[in-house]
Amino acid sequence: MDAMILAAGLGTRLRPYTLHQPKALVKVGGVPMLELVILRLRHAGVRRLVINIHHFGAQITEYLRARDNFGLEILISDERGQLLDTGGGLKKAAGFFGDSPLWVYNTDVLCDSDISELYAAHLRHNPLVTLLVSHRPTSRAFLVNEQGLLCGWQNNQTGERRISRPGEALLPVAYSCIQVVDPRLFSLMTEQGAFSLTDCYIRLAATQELRTVCDDACLWMDLGRPEHLEAAAPFVADFLQRFS
Repeated sequence: MDAMILAAGLGTRLRPYTLHQPKALVKVGGVPMLELVILRLRHAGVRRLVINIHHFGAQITEYLRARDNFGLEILISDERGQLLDTGGGLKKAAGFFGDSPLWVYNTDVLCDSDISELYAAHLRHNPLVTLLVSHRPTSRAFLVNEQGLLCGWQNNQTGERRISRPGEALLPVAYSCIQVVDPRLFSLMTEQGAFSLTDCYIRLAATQELRTVCDDACLWMDLGRPEHLEAAAPFVADFLQRFS
């Protein structure tokens, strides 16, 4: 199985930790967040990883080399020339992947959801994308219909809404930054340069099936701010015991 870890961000919300290192190597409970994601994916059966790099990217490649790539085949998608955001980063890495669905996982989340079930759900329904979501407070929500199909997006702070499938009864859900992507997606990504996966998905949701799977029982924590690192630290030991 293949996966991509999105690890190229600047980590501005994590300053001062990211002034001299990439966000992916910021430690949570003494362990770099990138390592936690790699262990989680390896436990789920991933054997081939693509990681994109930008900010202090050489530190990531050196870190992986020193740990013998955690026993995996790891390929680097180098964005040091231009940071491409989530959508542009995934599109740039398209050539690394074959015909099978792949996990795409943000580096700055701690999650113990059974992602193998997410993959199995994707195989059952064969949508373009399957997104892990939950019902939790969020500033920006995906809007889904009763069948769990992505239909729109809203900013809960500004009230902005973008609807791809009008007429549906829509429910807000929070994206958990973990997804399974069918390689068919790559040919439909008409955006160029740096762009957001969210913008791409809202456009595609008008004509394509983008499905969500909800897991409200799992541990899910955002690691994107210093205070979040402190809150997540007590959970790391148990996480390592389960997924190492």
